[in-house]
Amino acid sequence: MANPTKMRASLMNGVTEVRALMQHEMENGRRKDEAGNLIPAWHITEFKVQHNGKTVMEGQFGTSVSKNPYLVFRIKGGKAGDKVMLSWLDNRGDKRSDEVEVG
Repeated sequence: MANPTKMRASLMNGVTEVRALMQHEMENGRRKDEAGNLIPAWHITEFKVQHNGKTVMEGQFGTSVSKNPYLVFRIKGGKAGDKVMLSWLDNRGDKRSDEVEVG
């Protein structure tokens, strides 16, 4: 994957809000190309969020998630300068980890 995940993290009243745009094609394996051949499945299967090295959220995606998934979530607590990391794995074994500092 050439493009990194775009992330922002902001702090308000002791709650950290993270917005993440995960750059991925997310092919479901049921679409056909111009020649009528099935395009192989290629999608994110697992993701994990860490706040200062501690896992705060994990999840799984399936084939029905659209291209470039967008996540918004909140983490109770935190302070300016904390690190939030989002990592994911797709069904081809590609991995990505991106980190943002809470501002």
